[in-house]
Amino acid sequence: MNATDRTPADLLSSALAADPSRPLVTFYDDATGERVELSVATFANWVAKTSNLLQDGMSAEPGDRVALLLPAHWQTAVWLLACASVGVVADVEGDPAKADFVVAGPGRFEAGLACRGERYALSLAPLGRRFVPGPPEGYGDYAVDVPSFGDRFAPYAPVDPEAPALIVAGAEFTGAEIVERARGDAGGLGLTGPGSRLLSGRGFDTWEGLSAGLYAPLATGGSVVLCRHLEQATEEAVAKRIEAERVTATVR
Repeated sequence: MNATDRTPADLLSSALAADPSRPLVTFYDDATGERVELSVATFANWVAKTSNLLQDGMSAEPGDRVALLLPAHWQTAVWLLACASVGVVADVEGDPAKADFVVAGPGRFEAGLACRGERYALSLAPLGRRFVPGPPEGYGDYAVDVPSFGDRFAPYAPVDPEAPALIVAGAEFTGAEIVERARGDAGGLGLTGPGSRLLSGRGFDTWEGLSAGLYAPLATGGSVVLCRHLEQATEEAVAKRIEAERVTATVR
C-alpha cells in the first residue's frame, strides 16, 4: 500500500489503483446463511454512492457526527469508509441525541429517533434489500435512495487527516490515527501483506473489532472474511469456510 496514505479513504483509493478486482470484504451471516463477496471495485462503488448520499443527499459537512447504530456487516463497513471520504465523524453505537445524523439497523430504530437530523434505515437483509412495504417511520430507506447517487465521489473540501474521524467505545481517532493503528495491528492479526486473508468474528463496537474487520486488512493490501453470528456456526463449518476462502489468519 502507499506509505503516504493518511486517511481510510486514501487506503481505499490505493487499493483500487493496485488491484480493483481482488476480494476486499467477504461477508457471512450465520443466522441467515447469507454470503456476499465484494471486490475492491464493488466496495469502492458502494462507498462512492454512499459518500454522495451523505454529502449531497443529507448535506453532511466535515466535522458533523453520524451515529452508526449497526452491527458488524459489510454495509457498516461501507458507511465507515463513506464517512471517512466526506470528513464526517463515524460515531459507532454513539448517542443519537448528540449526533447530526443517524444510520440504524433492525432493533435500533426506536433509539435512533432521538436524533433530530436526517435518519437512514438499513434492513440488513440479504442482498441489501429494501424495506417492504416501507422503512420505519422517521427514516429514509438506504436501499431505495443510494442507487441513484453517482459512482464517483469528490469531497467539496479536502479531508483533514488530523481531524476527528471515528469514535468507538468512548475513544476518538483522527483519520491519520486510524491508518497508523491499523498498520500497527497488522502483525498481531496475522496480516503479513498483500494476499493475506483474515477471518474475523469480532463485533464492530470496539477498535479491535473494527481494525480486524476492516481497517487492518485494507491498510495492508489484505482482505477480510467478516462473520456475523459466528457463534451459531459449527466448528466443522468454520473449518470448511477457512479452507474454501483461503483464510490465512483468524480472530474471534
